[in-house]
Amino acid sequence: MESKPGISEKMVKLRMLKCLNAIIISSGLFFAAWSDAASSEKFGLGRLATHQEIKAWNIDIRPDGSGLPKGSGSVVKGEEIYLEQCASCHGEFGEAVGRWPALSGGEDTLKDDDPVKTVGSYWPYLSTVWDYVNRAMPFGNAQSLSVDDVYAVTAYILNLNDLVDDDFVLSRSNFKDIEMPNKGGFYNDDRKDTEIWSAREFCMSDCKKHVEITARARVLDVTPEQEAKRSDREQRTKKSKAETSQEASLAGENVKLLLRGEKVFNKCKSCHALGESAKHKIGPHLNGIFGKAAGQQTGFKRYSKSILLAGENGLIWDNRNLTEFLISPKKKVRGTKMIFVGLKKPEDIEAVIYYIRSADKE
Repeated sequence: MESKPGISEKMVKLRMLKCLNAIIISSGLFFAAWSDAASSEKFGLGRLATHQEIKAWNIDIRPDGSGLPKGSGSVVKGEEIYLEQCASCHGEFGEAVGRWPALSGGEDTLKDDDPVKTVGSYWPYLSTVWDYVNRAMPFGNAQSLSVDDVYAVTAYILNLNDLVDDDFVLSRSNFKDIEMPNKGGFYNDDRKDTEIWSAREFCMSDCKKHVEITARARVLDVTPEQEAKRSDREQRTKKSKAETSQEASLAGENVKLLLRGEKVFNKCKSCHALGESAKHKIGPHLNGIFGKAAGQQTGFKRYSKSILLAGENGLIWDNRNLTEFLISPKKKVRGTKMIFVGLKKPEDIEAVIYYIRSADKE
């Protein structure tokens, strides 16, 4: 920049600096004035959510059925969906796989030291089941089920817990008719002598100056090392005696057929037990079933109505009937809850029947 005659370059720069300061100051005043004005007005950003947008988020279902959409789903359809999208985690009968939660069973266990909390034994409202399936399932692909599919899966879970029949169809109209077994098991604990945070007045005076640890939590399910060694020894001794006894009892029996039957029975172990210490699982234990009417194992309460009816109509578990059942459970007893598709090889059927019958001879 060239300076005018009589004005030094230093004076020019000084005037330019004053001018720049004036611009900055005036801009600041303008911004302050604009900010004050804007704070009392809307910025015009965004918009009100539409009814459809609110509806998309407002999907919770209340215990009285409020919020349920129109639709319906059958137990039969629910079984198809469940086996395809749910059984890999929750088990074919709702018994759970690994550490995934069980959905069925657990009746009369809530007062036990280790209660089994399932939909049938613990959940107080059916709306929670429908809402959770609709909102969060299947795992990894949430909200991919249609409304009718959610009704169907919910119906099938009810069926797994023996709360509805095999031909049941769940819909918005009959939803409130379903009363969960543990509905009365929940209540508001408003006792004044319990440590409920909302009901307590906290003392903030005369506090202790020092905190002392007076006790420590312990893991209760760990066996002490010495006890574990002794227990292990006893188990090995017991196993050795059992093996010796078994070897002796196998004399004169078809060992090869028995061992094959034991191998085939591995397909049954997830639901059925066999042997001296056998207990009911998802299905009944199979000790002593030969010669009994279907649905008559003492202490088992989860028989389907179709199995019970078959027993009442004269179905006896003999070699012929059991063979036909193992070929195709659903063909032999229509409506059975047994999802097992059946055995294809006649030699496998012969072997597993032989193995099951051998338990009665021990």
